[in-house]
Amino acid sequence: MMRLRWIILIAALLLAASALAGIAQPRLGHAADTASKKTITVTGSGKVTTVPDRASFAFTVETRAETAKAALAKNAAAAAEVIAAVKNAGVAAADITTSQVALFPQTNEAGTDVIGYSASNSISVETTIAKAGTLVDAAAEAGANGVSGPMLSRSDDDALYREALRGAVANANDKAEALASAAGLTLAGAETIVEGGQSSPPIIYAQKADAAGVSVPIEPGTQTIEASVTVTYDAG
Repeated sequence: MMRLRWIILIAALLLAASALAGIAQPRLGHAADTASKKTITVTGSGKVTTVPDRASFAFTVETRAETAKAALAKNAAAAAEVIAAVKNAGVAAADITTSQVALFPQTNEAGTDVIGYSASNSISVETTIAKAGTLVDAAAEAGANGVSGPMLSRSDDDALYREALRGAVANANDKAEALASAAGLTLAGAETIVEGGQSSPPIIYAQKADAAGVSVPIEPGTQTIEASVTVTYDAG
């Protein structure tokens, strides 16, 4: 009797194992039949060439006096004259920024005694290319003894960058089409698009304005705004 029970139990276990195998096997067959996904990934680039219409400068006023208070007061008065001259040259107050105020002690050759103080004030100004030369002349005549710039830019650079992005996507699509054709595949829609970095135009520095009355020529030249994207396409 005990032996018969063991035989029945073993048979039941075998039937259960067979049922599980029957359920699992179709899944395995389906997985084996599934083809691996094909994709094509390319990097596209686009660019727009334009003529800058804005110029930024930094004007510095440096003064010296025996005391810190006197140096700062003297420098503040000189900086105010430069700011007034810049405004009179047609620059709006919103385009004028005090970028730095500094005060340093001056020592003797041995470095043991303070013999005076040096104060400086730097003013950042943005203007149009048309007014750039006049602006530099006005600042120098008003007392600016340091001039750096211009940094050239476009007032609509965001719109131009978006145009370059559209060109980059079109370039990526052309590359992907060529690769798909060469590989005997059919290109489908874009699966992912990743924006690359935007190139910055070079910064150009003008010479220091050493004398008043000498017009400083500012030539805008051209700038290239570039964009890049990495696109992954489905392919079959």
